[in-house]
Amino acid sequence: MGASAPDPAGAAAPGRAAASGRPATAASAGDAGPGDGGAEADASPASPAETAPHTPHPLRALRALRRAKRRWEEAHPRGARGTSLAVTLAALGLVVLALLLPNKREQFHVASFLRIPVEALLGAAVLIALPRRPRIVVAALGGTVLGMLTVLNLTDIEFNQYLGRSFDVILDWQLLDDAQSYLSDTLGGTVALLAAIGVVLLVLALLALIALATVRVGNFLGRDRSRATRALLVLSALWMTCSSLNVQFHGIPVASEHTVTMLKYHEQALRSTIRDERAFAKTAKADAFGATPGSQLVPDLRGKDMIFTFIESYGRSAVEDPVMAPGVDRTLDASTAALAKAGFRAKSGWLTSATYGGGSWLGHSTFMSGLWVDNQNRYRTVTSGDHLTLTEAFRKTGAWDTVGIMPGVQKGWPEARWYGLDKVYDAFRMGYRGPKFSWSTMPDQYALEAFQRLAHGKKHDKPLTSFVILTSSHQPWAPIPKMVGWDQLGDGSVFKGVEAAGTRPQDIITNPTRSREEYGKSVQYSVTALTQWLQRYGTDDTVLVVLGDHQPIARVSGDHASRDVPVSIVAKDPKVLDKIASWGWTEGLRPAHDAPVWKMSAFRDRFLTAYGSTPHPSRG
Repeated sequence: MGASAPDPAGAAAPGRAAASGRPATAASAGDAGPGDGGAEADASPASPAETAPHTPHPLRALRALRRAKRRWEEAHPRGARGTSLAVTLAALGLVVLALLLPNKREQFHVASFLRIPVEALLGAAVLIALPRRPRIVVAALGGTVLGMLTVLNLTDIEFNQYLGRSFDVILDWQLLDDAQSYLSDTLGGTVALLAAIGVVLLVLALLALIALATVRVGNFLGRDRSRATRALLVLSALWMTCSSLNVQFHGIPVASEHTVTMLKYHEQALRSTIRDERAFAKTAKADAFGATPGSQLVPDLRGKDMIFTFIESYGRSAVEDPVMAPGVDRTLDASTAALAKAGFRAKSGWLTSATYGGGSWLGHSTFMSGLWVDNQNRYRTVTSGDHLTLTEAFRKTGAWDTVGIMPGVQKGWPEARWYGLDKVYDAFRMGYRGPKFSWSTMPDQYALEAFQRLAHGKKHDKPLTSFVILTSSHQPWAPIPKMVGWDQLGDGSVFKGVEAAGTRPQDIITNPTRSREEYGKSVQYSVTALTQWLQRYGTDDTVLVVLGDHQPIARVSGDHASRDVPVSIVAKDPKVLDKIASWGWTEGLRPAHDAPVWKMSAFRDRFLTAYGSTPHPSRG
């Protein structure tokens, strides 16, 4: 630090230095690091009267610290040597740890850190060969790069835990803002702000520590080059032997190339993102039904009130996980029976979502467009084009009005035009005056009743096609609303007591078992609210398509869980379900384990075809 900052009392003000009888170079030497002449300069410091008016306070404090350090070293030579060695070993351990750090939580094994990183050997060879000053510069730069890679690996760990994939350095920065908003809604604005500040400070500290550690190791290697070279040759020979013989410890190779592999992985990911952007833009322009006249779209559903509904985070795990499934399955079976009593039948299958753990809008757009929208760039591309969505297909016929019920939308939503929605009711247009339930702006039961009051229950010249997003099963699944009498909903104030008595997010957010239990309860609530609404307000012409948008996070669904979500079509008119008899779906709201599994992007074309639409491709 001192060598890079001129001393105002010396080099920066030669006239004053000369007047005091000191050469200008003496002050510069006083700013140098240990071993660069700093000891000689500080041994006879200028008087306070000479330096106090001119030397910045941080530099004076730094010099005082160095003098105190030297006095302690002179008084305790053995302790000083031991401390120096301990700091050097800690620096070496930090560098090796950073070189071997995995980017997935399940890869954290002791054996992962008991390897010989080839990058350390190559870096040591370079540092030993360089003179002192270039060595410091190269070590600092290399340590900074290693620190950045470490931050990226740690970010990958969290993304794999929550979204089932690594962090995309081009596309995922927007998600960091979403994470901040989620924390603010869940734990409060102060906690979210402190968390953001803490993350920034942690990143800066990590970059600085690894850079300083690398410099420390480089200086240690440079003290005795011949001894360092001999040790390097021995370790290099050991690495080559382990590599040639494929020596492994608990199935993990001892000769590591982990950092090189990770750099290649991220480089390939960058290239893939850029290539995908170009290829998908062409794919999105082609549409099997893009040129189909409205008169030839879904003729077999004319006169039906269509409702496309997503239940947040409703995945296969809710139906099959041993902790969550018993309660969810009882709810699905009871709801199937209640709907049957009201004259409704259901058929169910599985769809593989384009997203996992979050990014609901990617699942929505994949399902509605028939395109695989698995990243933010694809989402921007498709929503800025004219690829036909299911809701737009119904609007295009001229036989339906369209409406969106979006309790999770709290700002401008230009995608409504792409979805083909004539009207959109967001979080601020449903008349809700009750409390938020963590991230969810209102309980699903209220959102559905508002849908009935504002759109579905009104008289129409045409049938209605509705796009409904339910949010009560959104993470962190605390507090969870409870069902109240439908006639008691009012403006939602009735939920104040329910929210106040509910579980606090901080009580379950770090507890995997509690999270799984509460997640299952939230899905039960959402399914119950939806099916009760259908029993209460559904007619002979109501057709409901309901599905999940994605699986919950890995902490709930488990590592390597599938991306499958349940999907059901519910109707009173038997002809509606007869049209999909060939699909092989399970009777009722609960799909069998071996029910057909399609990619979510396949649904649109299968659905349009099943109900009589005629393909007329557009090529863009």
